[in-house]
Amino acid sequence: MEYIYAALLLHKLGKEVSEANIKSVVVAAGAHADDSKIKSLVASLKGVDIANELANASLVAAAPASSAPAEAKKEEAPKEEKHEAAAEGLSALFG
Repeated sequence: MEYIYAALLLHKLGKEVSEANIKSVVVAAGAHADDSKIKSLVASLKGVDIANELANASLVAAAPASSAPAEAKKEEAPKEEKHEAAAEGLSALFG
């Protein structure tokens, strides 16, 4: 994960996302740099418009947040039903 963060940091700073730059960032952060993982990441990012991908990712990430309040409302309904059922049971006991 640190390699992806390094690539994002380099992109944000306007630097080239290269093997040497990623390795420098990872080592500067105090982590061990695995050359094979760095090479794989750089090869995967070749030809990718990182800014465009980040813009698309933020739109996708916003979608689940809009459905969260609906799920919360669904979860509240059973609790109310249980409370009403318990109250009915108590009223039968005490008349």
